[in-house]
Amino acid sequence: MRNVLIALFASLIVGSPVLAAEPALSSLKATLAPTGTLRAAFLGANPVQGRVDPATGAVTGPVADLVQELARRLGVPYQILPSPDARAVIGHLNDGSADIGFLAYEASRAAEVDFAGPYANMHNSYVVAERSPLRQSGDVDRAGVIVGAVKGQTQELFVSSQMKQARVRVFDRQPPQADLEALFKNGEVTAFGVNRQRALELDKNSTELRALPDSFLEVVQEFVVRKGEPQKRAALDGFAAEMRSSGFVKTSLAKAGLEESASVASGDAH
Repeated sequence: MRNVLIALFASLIVGSPVLAAEPALSSLKATLAPTGTLRAAFLGANPVQGRVDPATGAVTGPVADLVQELARRLGVPYQILPSPDARAVIGHLNDGSADIGFLAYEASRAAEVDFAGPYANMHNSYVVAERSPLRQSGDVDRAGVIVGAVKGQTQELFVSSQMKQARVRVFDRQPPQADLEALFKNGEVTAFGVNRQRALELDKNSTELRALPDSFLEVVQEFVVRKGEPQKRAALDGFAAEMRSSGFVKTSLAKAGLEESASVASGDAH
């Protein structure tokens, strides 16, 4: 079945008549969009996945591009559900309010959902005070350093497990820029781990903060599905492979201005 689904996506990419594969297409619609609408959940606060217009609620970015393209090929409408955190994305899948989701790969998350096709690598960087002596990621894990990160996010999972000398301070949510500046000024944090896109934006918008020039961690962004849905997983794996190889993902990342903070995934297995 997996090969059939991947072959169907390949035929759609090169423009083969949809009617020639109508039985398989109907099966694919039932698998990926059982309600007749493709519903996708993503991390609404993660600019590497997408951005939500505060005025209109419109979603743009790689997730939006991928969902729109998948829905177009299936011939169904779509709904994109911004979620506050990974737990909420998983919740949407498990309660049936979303058909597919998007998350960074983590072994702990793989115990709860199935990862179903990589599309991009997300880079992660530390933000430090402008006058900080820290110059690269390798300088961070030392005595006296306090590393901040948001609970449950990729950066927090990494620093909480990897820091040997630095102390980790976990926050319930991402502090706004002004609050983050105050944390550094008051000595409450020495470095803060975020995805590189957010780090670059803070660097650009603040005279008090600076992004370290390297990435301390690269994590794969993938489609995710509820456990026990092998046909859906296989279909998305094939779709993601085509989106990577065709240049679709590269174009989407460039359109979203993410060339410095993300790259096209290799597709290698975990």
